[in-house]
Amino acid sequence: MRRSRSGLRIFVVATGLLVLGLSLQGAPASAADFPNKPIQFIVPYGAGGSTDVMARAIATVAPKYFPQPLVVVNKPGGGGIPGRVDVVKSRPDGYTLLVGWGSGEDLTVPHQRPLPYEVFKAFETVCRISVHTHALVVQTNSPHKTLQELIKWAKTKEYVTSSVATKGSGGDIGLHVFGKLGGFNMTTIPGSGGAEAITKLVGGHVDMGVVHPSEALPHIKADRVRGLAVMFETRDSAIPDVPTFREGGLDLATAGSVKGLAVPAGTPKEVIQYLAAGFKKIAEDPDFQKIMKDIGQPVMYMGPEEYKSWLLRAYDDYGKFIKLSGIETK
Repeated sequence: MRRSRSGLRIFVVATGLLVLGLSLQGAPASAADFPNKPIQFIVPYGAGGSTDVMARAIATVAPKYFPQPLVVVNKPGGGGIPGRVDVVKSRPDGYTLLVGWGSGEDLTVPHQRPLPYEVFKAFETVCRISVHTHALVVQTNSPHKTLQELIKWAKTKEYVTSSVATKGSGGDIGLHVFGKLGGFNMTTIPGSGGAEAITKLVGGHVDMGVVHPSEALPHIKADRVRGLAVMFETRDSAIPDVPTFREGGLDLATAGSVKGLAVPAGTPKEVIQYLAAGFKKIAEDPDFQKIMKDIGQPVMYMGPEEYKSWLLRAYDDYGKFIKLSGIETK
């Protein structure tokens, strides 16, 4: 049976439209219609840690600047890597973001062992939101009131233990350097995030802990833990009474804990710019700044290009730091 020319043209056009529709379904979003559904905020750590708290602060203020909600999804475990893998494998359409881009899993772990992705090729930088310190804390019933008192005691032990958010993080590396400079054997106990690290210390399962001020602050106020030192160039404004390691006699200062946002590689540039502009507005919002001050996290926004350059420099610095620490790498 012969098909008419007009019928053939209709068939070809319809088929073409179908193919085009299918191809568009798999294509990344463009800024023209972005966002038209909720945006996932992947936190690769447990609930209650500093990254999770920051993510929820952003989500609280976001309705002022985004037409769709930001949904916080915790994916803890595996030292923060599995959650990152989920983001890498997600569609590059701007609807799945990594929260905590620039943490130790991105700046320190790649120097120590292979990862299932290439860090600076697998992600595109969106922005930086916050930077804060690593704080060494002990229980308030500890006899150690200063860093030097703790070191003197640690030297009498076969080894001492400290909780830390995740294996290979900046705080974890800092602890190994602390043991090396202090002349004692340090054993770190990694967890699924800062909330677990502070819980281990409060529960008396470790001799000390390294957490972020935002994680320690509620327990400091409740007189459950005491800060001894921060691993930073200057004191942290969230806990200004706690001296730096250098003030305590040890030349130890890290780049701090960096909390930014990233999307999988291949995400359209216009979508990244849209997201960065929205998060800049959030970072400048008085309500957000008050929340961050209350939880002890300073707001230090950087845009995509500036933050990416900053990250690359910090990555190189941590590589040198790891060599100095004597940590074994694979």
